[in-house]
Amino acid sequence: MSSTMPPSSSSPLTSGSAIVREEPPTTVVWDPAMTAYDFGPTHPMAPARLELTAQLAQDLGVLYRPQLTVLAPEVAEDEELARVHDPDYIAAVRKVSADPSSPLPLLGLGTEDDPAFGGMHEAAARLAGASLLAADRILSGAALHAVNFGGGMHHAARDRASGFSIYNDAALAVTRLLDGGMERVVYIDVDAHHGDGTQGIFWDEPRVLTISLHESGQTLFPGTGFANETGGRNAPGSAVNIALPAGTSDAGWLRAFHSVVPAVVREFGPQAIVSQHGADSHRDDPLSNLQVTVDAQREVMSSVAGLAHRHCGGRWIATGGGGYNVYSVVPRSWTHLVAIASGRPLSVGTPIPDHWAERLRRDFGVLAPGTMGDDVDIWWRSWETGYDPSNPVDRAIMATRKEVFPLFGLDPWFD
Repeated sequence: MSSTMPPSSSSPLTSGSAIVREEPPTTVVWDPAMTAYDFGPTHPMAPARLELTAQLAQDLGVLYRPQLTVLAPEVAEDEELARVHDPDYIAAVRKVSADPSSPLPLLGLGTEDDPAFGGMHEAAARLAGASLLAADRILSGAALHAVNFGGGMHHAARDRASGFSIYNDAALAVTRLLDGGMERVVYIDVDAHHGDGTQGIFWDEPRVLTISLHESGQTLFPGTGFANETGGRNAPGSAVNIALPAGTSDAGWLRAFHSVVPAVVREFGPQAIVSQHGADSHRDDPLSNLQVTVDAQREVMSSVAGLAHRHCGGRWIATGGGGYNVYSVVPRSWTHLVAIASGRPLSVGTPIPDHWAERLRRDFGVLAPGTMGDDVDIWWRSWETGYDPSNPVDRAIMATRKEVFPLFGLDPWFD
């Protein structure tokens, strides 16, 4: 289907985001206690990325906007976690949490990716509680948009930890929306890594459409997420995967998103969108091979917001996720996410506040970027310009369209 965006875009937000300038009631779930999710000083998922995001959003005045409410999450109860995770697995997390010297590597606990630490259960369950609170705010009508930038733990499966993820907060939020009466929910994941845990949890659930735009499993963990992964026997077409070649930059990343996502979201007809915005697609991230900028990440955030307003009455929960350039990338990306959710986007040319830059220099020995963007042109080609079989990004897009579009009654070749 044809993208609703024009084939050319630049730093001003385009048509997908114009809908959200009405400053909707927005909840941000945040508390410094969320930084207790800490695998240790040498682990790439440094909790400072959350604190620095909150401070940057505060220093730019985003967290003080009148339409925005900041709430602290509670630790999710075991019964709540069990809506997604096996009770035996929850008990195992509790065991390792109480005694980190007794890891359970067969369950992914105490591994290099997910080292055991004291208080692991409470820390992970607090992140889960944050996304559950976000869902409750949407269901009650207290918020139209909700953001948990500390969430997005999309590798956690029903019965094991994986990829820095203990409890799958995004899947819990989707399930809470379904339990609250929603009949169809779309999950959109634009992390550099395939959202395998969330896809697996909803693999055979026709009420949930999972969409993942990521670097191909041929070159990146977790080695899954290929175009032919389209859902279980009872839910054909419920999984959509766009596996991009290493080195894909802004133009290809945006072309891939808009050549697939708007069309399948429209045909599915969701009542809410839950999205995961891992910042590790960035060209400076040490754990992926994509070449995306903050400017393009911001563009996709805007487009997801537009899809929510176009198809879901605006109901949208956004989470963080991966992102391992802790200082110059993650805080900027997720501050844009909060600003867009609140209906008043920040320009990519917005200067970085002196106070925040000084904190970065003083406490971390890092020089801050000058602005909230990467000073790039994010021009991209819409699908209506035609398919180029010599282009590896186009081949990846076409592989997905051929697998999925017929299941939605769409033509993979034409808009």
